[in-house]
Amino acid sequence: MRTLGMAVFKQQKVEDFYDIGEDLGSGQFAIVKRCKKKSTGVDYAAKFIKKRQSRASRRGVRREDIEREVDILQDLQHPNIISLHDVYENRTDVVLILELVSGGELFDFLAQKESLSEEEATEFIKQILNGVQYLHSKKISHFDLKPENIMLLDNNIQLPRIKVIDFGLAHRIKDGVEFKNIFGTPEFVAPEIVNYEQLGLEADMWTIGVITYILLSGASPFLGDSKQETLANISAVNFEFDEEFFGNTSELAKSFIKELLVKDTRKRLKIQDALNHPWIKPINPRQALVRRQSVVNIENFRRQYARRRWQLSFRIVALCNHLTRMMKKGQPKPQDKPKMGYVGRTVAMFERECESDQEEEVMQRKPRTRKRSSTS
Repeated sequence: MRTLGMAVFKQQKVEDFYDIGEDLGSGQFAIVKRCKKKSTGVDYAAKFIKKRQSRASRRGVRREDIEREVDILQDLQHPNIISLHDVYENRTDVVLILELVSGGELFDFLAQKESLSEEEATEFIKQILNGVQYLHSKKISHFDLKPENIMLLDNNIQLPRIKVIDFGLAHRIKDGVEFKNIFGTPEFVAPEIVNYEQLGLEADMWTIGVITYILLSGASPFLGDSKQETLANISAVNFEFDEEFFGNTSELAKSFIKELLVKDTRKRLKIQDALNHPWIKPINPRQALVRRQSVVNIENFRRQYARRRWQLSFRIVALCNHLTRMMKKGQPKPQDKPKMGYVGRTVAMFERECESDQEEEVMQRKPRTRKRSSTS
């Protein structure tokens, strides 16, 4: 057995200990399946992560990145964070045995509701904040918070428990150590990622602002007609509260969002400040009443969120088809490539993830179903 801290990479067949069931979803280099532990009958989710087989390949996940994810997960124990149960390894995959989170996405759950007050909405936002507070207390930044990674443990109760999932991009933040990277989901990344600047816990707080904006309106604050436009909007902090979507939104809620969507990381709300913001924790009866009487326009949320999901799916398919055609024709010569600024380079970095996924698809010469992973 190989070990990493307290985590043990068991060099045994996972099938000897778990009955592997149906697919729950898949990501770029991972497939998540339902499984049942043979000795106890307890259900879990098995995340099969494809390992990168050589340094030259872009297919699969680097061993050090898998180890980082496992190292972080095995250090986490919180009601609003997915938990790791076991780790297995074979020649091609590392298999994470994770808590089964079967309630679906928070936003899908909200879209089914007939009405939603801001008071109810803050109950969900507060759970996200509690989970992030726990992460930040351990100097861990998630770096990929987005609606698809905010799941429900069970959706059969009025106030389901939120579970933050997918720690593939999470990092420990070390004081005095330079850390810059271009990663994440373009629509949700902070300006410091777009501009390739020092990264820290503040990036998660920006993303919570984006998530809250979408939750209250269904619209996305920075999403443009192209990846380039989206990243340019983020870098310029170009957003507004359109009356069509925010006509019934309280000033308290808008204040919460505005204090999170701040370019200067030193002035952006920190996690404890966010938890103490009067929209989350009213300091007098008037604020509590305003929050109770202000409502989310569920019709707008449902319509705009469905439209947003369709647009994102369409853009992903169009981009990947374009990259596939480029690969078949051959890459352009270096002298043909235009010079790029920070935003241009960031777009190129984000597109490489899709390109590497397409590399595997083209080499295998068979279609792949691209479902979103339903757990870590």
